[in-house]
Amino acid sequence: MPGLYLLAILISAAGIATLDARFRLALWASPGRTLAAVGVGVAFFLAWDAVGIVTGVFLKGDSPYFTGIDIAPELPLEELFFLTFLCYLGLVAWAAGMRVLARRATQPGTDAPPSQGGESS
Repeated sequence: MPGLYLLAILISAAGIATLDARFRLALWASPGRTLAAVGVGVAFFLAWDAVGIVTGVFLKGDSPYFTGIDIAPELPLEELFFLTFLCYLGLVAWAAGMRVLARRATQPGTDAPPSQGGESS
């Protein structure tokens, strides 16, 4: 079924965007910085892909799940969407992790190491 891979990426991105919107982690917290970070990441990975394609390391491969649309030789349309999703997912995961760490740091009693148990004074 052509387009199934792209559909899976878009559904996954919608799920991450929903979590982002709910907890205001990246795009909903700071749209400009998020779009800039994702844009820089996608540009980096596209350059990486270009080097890999030119050197013959990266090949598109054949799959019935691709749309069949190429944005460059050996670079399917799905790659652009995947790289965008990858960068956005990484940013949302990083923001969530930072929030968890910040929350733990502000909770009382979290700075002491856990008790080893079994020892009595």
